[in-house]
Amino acid sequence: MYPLKLLLLVCCLLSLNTLKGQSPYTRERWRPVLHFSPKANWMNDPNGLVYYGGKYHLFYQYYPGAMVWGPMHWGHAVSKDLVQWEHLPIALYPDSLGYIFSGSVVVDENNTAGLQRGKEKTLVAIYTYHDPLGEKKGTSDFQTQGMAYSNDGGYSWKKNTNNPVLKNPGIKDFRDPKVSWYAPEKKWIMTLAVADRVHFYGSTNLKEWTFLSSFGEREGSHGGVWECPDLLRIQEAAGGKEKWVLLVSIGNGGPNGGSATQYFTGHFNGQQFINEEAPEMVKWVDQGTDNYAGVTFFNAPGKHPVFIGWMSNWLYAQQVPTSPWRSAMTIPRQLKISTLHGQTRLLSEPVPAAVASLKKIVPDTREQLIENNLVAYSMDFKIDLTKYPSNDTVLIARWNNTAGDILLLRYIVSQEMIEIDRTQAGVHDFHPEFGKIIRGKRIKKSNELKIHIIMDHSSVELFADEGSLAMSVLLFPRQHLQFFSTLL
Repeated sequence: MYPLKLLLLVCCLLSLNTLKGQSPYTRERWRPVLHFSPKANWMNDPNGLVYYGGKYHLFYQYYPGAMVWGPMHWGHAVSKDLVQWEHLPIALYPDSLGYIFSGSVVVDENNTAGLQRGKEKTLVAIYTYHDPLGEKKGTSDFQTQGMAYSNDGGYSWKKNTNNPVLKNPGIKDFRDPKVSWYAPEKKWIMTLAVADRVHFYGSTNLKEWTFLSSFGEREGSHGGVWECPDLLRIQEAAGGKEKWVLLVSIGNGGPNGGSATQYFTGHFNGQQFINEEAPEMVKWVDQGTDNYAGVTFFNAPGKHPVFIGWMSNWLYAQQVPTSPWRSAMTIPRQLKISTLHGQTRLLSEPVPAAVASLKKIVPDTREQLIENNLVAYSMDFKIDLTKYPSNDTVLIARWNNTAGDILLLRYIVSQEMIEIDRTQAGVHDFHPEFGKIIRGKRIKKSNELKIHIIMDHSSVELFADEGSLAMSVLLFPRQHLQFFSTLL
């Protein structure tokens, strides 16, 4: 290994007291301060992401009865800036039709559903009912799509009296509706995960849905069941043309094992999605181990969609050693597209507010102490790869603590591969697949490697080459990673 010849290193640190309004529970072991997590018990997929009335609403799969998966509810939190979150009461509870699985929320600007009462626009949630009794009996239609609505800006909800609004034709996995507005035809589009593909449905009133088309039978990765789709238009990073992007999470077969999220780029004509790439090509939103079921906010301000994922992996999500809660969300990210080497690629970078919330320092390249109360921070590296032999492994950074935990960041020049080595980074005996080296393949071919990192108690998120490669990784050090060095 050669010592890293740094051109630039900027480190930004965030103390536990930096984020105003944070509750004392943020001091719990491994509790993130910058990433959203529930106060207690189990959380998984983000749901119903919507911006309305100057606030971002985050709903999420939640079980208030234990720290493992159970009868699903919709938890709820709001934020003005995507950094500081206010916890709110549970939004949707299970009922006689089943558990409340994943779904989405839209703002019905034109009152297409006829539910508006007064000046406040109606927020409409479309979600999956999962009937556990039907599942136990072995039926194939135990998942249907329900509807609820809010006339007070998303703070209280009423369920549709004629649920479900979309019945199941007899398909076991029939869930996770993501609804969007298709302006050219003035209609709503529902993107639904159906077994190993996606179905598109159309509606003019959010209550009655017509099948439009199917996509994905022989496209992309099929390492697991398809889940949590999202159909959106994204502008090129340079301000050029727009393209349609379809996000699809898969339960198994991710680039580093377990669950992950793939994406397709192409065109949507109001009826069907046309993939612009070869059917066998697989592109990943995040090449790390811990970013799943991510979707975007409906109605978010700005040019670029805002994305949040569940920061875990179904391989070990129910065994991670946190308490009294399990799971956090990723940093909210802006999504863009860019043409790299003739292919359309998705770029993801932290929203500016998240980066701006960090205090900045400029360290030198020697080992330095990171104080205990400075637990969330970011770093930027710029590396001239022409200075390294083609067979070299470049040690970019090392973190450690007095408990003997070590986290390593490396680059393998010949393979154009970034490695996050968590094999010695703390507690990992809760699952055999956790303590491993996480690898991500560079997308951009250039002699300059740029890396932006955000660390927060029990996670590291890496964004390389303007976000063309993202890696989200959990870790559970026995003490805070107190020492940082760019040299071994």
